[in-house]
Amino acid sequence: MPRPRSVSRTDDTVISNSELARIFNEIGDMLEILGEVVYKAVAYRRVADAVERYPDDVAALYRRGDPPKLPGAGAALTAKLAELAETGRLEYHERLRAQVPDGLLDILRVPGVGPKTVRLLNAELGIDSLDALRAAAEGGQLRAVKGLSERTEQNVLEGIGRIERRSTRLLVHDADALVASLVEALREVRGVRRIEPAGSLRRRRTTIGDLDLLAAVDDPAAVIAALDGLSDVERVLSAGTDKSSIILRDGPQVDLMVCPPAAWGTHLVHFTGSRDHNIALRGMALDRGWSLSEKGFKVIETGELLLDPEEADVYGRLGLPWIPPEIREGDGEITAALAGKLPSLVTADDVRGDTHTHSNWTDGVDSIETMARAARDLGHEYIVLTDHSPSLGIARGLTPERVAEQRDEIARVNAELAPFRVLHGTELEIRADATLDYPDELLARFDVVIASIHTGRGQSPEQLTRRALAAIEHPHVDILAHPSGRIVNRRDPLPLDWPRLFESAAIHGTALEINGSPRLDLDDSLARAAGRTGARLTLASDAHRTEELAQQRHAVDLARRAWLEADQLLTTRSADALLELVR
Repeated sequence: MPRPRSVSRTDDTVISNSELARIFNEIGDMLEILGEVVYKAVAYRRVADAVERYPDDVAALYRRGDPPKLPGAGAALTAKLAELAETGRLEYHERLRAQVPDGLLDILRVPGVGPKTVRLLNAELGIDSLDALRAAAEGGQLRAVKGLSERTEQNVLEGIGRIERRSTRLLVHDADALVASLVEALREVRGVRRIEPAGSLRRRRTTIGDLDLLAAVDDPAAVIAALDGLSDVERVLSAGTDKSSIILRDGPQVDLMVCPPAAWGTHLVHFTGSRDHNIALRGMALDRGWSLSEKGFKVIETGELLLDPEEADVYGRLGLPWIPPEIREGDGEITAALAGKLPSLVTADDVRGDTHTHSNWTDGVDSIETMARAARDLGHEYIVLTDHSPSLGIARGLTPERVAEQRDEIARVNAELAPFRVLHGTELEIRADATLDYPDELLARFDVVIASIHTGRGQSPEQLTRRALAAIEHPHVDILAHPSGRIVNRRDPLPLDWPRLFESAAIHGTALEINGSPRLDLDDSLARAAGRTGARLTLASDAHRTEELAQQRHAVDLARRAWLEADQLLTTRSADALLELVR
């Protein structure tokens, strides 16, 4: 699909940070496709990352004559930012776009297809779009290109399929923001007693298709009219007496169901799902002589309708305890409930700290003190500051000398904010040869060491697994961060040998991270498997600015979907208990 080009702006609209970042990232992609030296592309991407994370409107600051100081933005790139911010277009970007067909940038989104391959496919087969790439792969043409094979064709087709599926589903972070605004707009409508998200969003799945809302109302017509009349509605698909479906402008479909307050319980169970969970409940109801639907329990012999105003009443009528929405997936929760073995799932209130945060000492936006104060305001007792090590050059990783300077700054902040604590950590790069970035004597001085793979993702599964195991088994590494390396809707997970990793983590006491950023990594199935092996886990925000500290709640959601309890997680411990455990 063609990507938007820079456009001339004649009004006062300020180009957004995300659009600035998109254009600079696109420049980096085009430079690689054109065969330019790698460091030029890296420079543009580094500035793009800084712009996207910047807390204020970068373009607005440029227009006011107060441009921000961005890491990696030297004189040349600052001038290009100024041109783009002030005019909404960048001549250099447009010149590159004239040299690179639109479709080549789309091909670059296919997992495993890098700039060199894109350039080769274009030169030898004339491939200039995803459709052309798909046709060539389906026709067996790629294997004729040196270095490509039948397996390459299969991987390409699978990758294109994933791209197409991604475009139809919304990241849970974005779904939350959309639903919050809808609920806020509808909550005050006359006759609305209760309103909540339902469906997969209430079960806290990582991506969402349609958004489901359920409202208990006295007057269905009023709330349906209010939804259909919102300014963000592009099209009303249907508007009945108990349901309305709309399409949001630049957004997903939203289905609003309404019910009387007396039947709230069965409606909420039904519309939360999952399908398999509801089938199991209906089977249990039939065994008792009832037909269960969203409207209530219908006595089969008499036709009497039994209403339940609360979810707990629905489960209680079936002889079950209330089952948390996150585990209603038809994956053993009914059996566990009948046996009295439902887990006591971790909650946000159990969390006492955050084991993965960044500051402006490397690729973060805010100072150590600012991050600490924001975390304290969220109710945390501590954070682990984990700025990057040197090998991740794009993040301005810290030299040993800078590590010592940072230790002094942390001591100052801790003296200022006590009893809140900043623990000194590092996000240590696991190099492509499975060695670690800092020497052991330096690692021993950190309070907490987390290690991660950012580069060399194209290695074989065995090589990648060996790198992860090298960190897990290292005596100074305490946590393996975002272990699968995925970013939801953007990057696929690494093909690691998970049983080996989980077994090793359990043996060595190295925790596995559940990362609440858009990585959402580990996913719930892997986290559940890890928990079953006895491996420790931890919940982290991976925040690079104060606003991102709240991402940790998505890690809590994943842990709940993984059936994890508080005592399986590092971040439910005090700072002293955490330090004792990692020692």
